[in-house]
Amino acid sequence: MPKISTLTEFLESIDTREHRATMQELLDWVAETWPALEMAIKWNQPMFLDHGTFIIGFSVFPKNIAVSPEPALVERMLGDIEASGYTATKRLFRIGWNDPIDHALLARMIETQIAEKADMTGLWRP
Repeated sequence: MPKISTLTEFLESIDTREHRATMQELLDWVAETWPALEMAIKWNQPMFLDHGTFIIGFSVFPKNIAVSPEPALVERMLGDIEASGYTATKRLFRIGWNDPIDHALLARMIETQIAEKADMTGLWRP
């Protein structure tokens, strides 16, 4: 896969028009809800940063959107993730393309990340 460095390139890399629209809507929702967050493309995926520290990232697969807050948060919120009907690994959880997006769950994750990382200076948790 060629290096992706812009949101446009990322979206254009999504083959299915419906999937591209879903991802655009999700990224727009995050950007509009938390305008202070900076969106960056790193490792060929969009992620949102707060004062240079990682808050949440998204990647695309044929069957789902992978959502990556951070492993510590996935572990703590695993019950909520599963209650929303999503599957998870240690580092991420998956929203199927045909599944509803649980915006309330994502909002809790993003707000938790922002609050817990307010004084952090690195990209990742130590």
